[in-house]
Amino acid sequence: MDTQSRQVNLDWIPASGFQLRKAGVQFDAARVDDEDGRRLADLLEVMTNGDPGPVVAEAYGRRSVYFLVPVGSTAHRPWPRGVTRLNSGPAHVSFIPVPALRGRTWPLSWRFPPTAAGRFVHPLLLWHAATVVLSRSSGT
Repeated sequence: MDTQSRQVNLDWIPASGFQLRKAGVQFDAARVDDEDGRRLADLLEVMTNGDPGPVVAEAYGRRSVYFLVPVGSTAHRPWPRGVTRLNSGPAHVSFIPVPALRGRTWPLSWRFPPTAAGRFVHPLLLWHAATVVLSRSSGT
């Protein structure tokens, strides 16, 4: 973090607008759509005292919420139904939308912006929270 401007300087965040980033390079992501994604982000906010790690929200279409996690942390764990794992491997590539920190980025925005280099959503915490939220929405 730049202490003068209080801005995080990460090379994967675009200067303006938004860009797609290849999963497996700087991070992977777990995507949860619609209200389930927003409820999951709310729960993580409470569980982490307001700092769950970087989370991107989409305001259009599926209204997806993207939880940025460390590279490789989504690949070898069965995730609850409703979670889409965005990672890359042999014969498989995913892309994750990343908005700029300010300016016009619609339909994307930072629900929780990055706070430090290498700081992502904790995958095990995300998995447990997703299990709780998604089991409630499916009625199981």
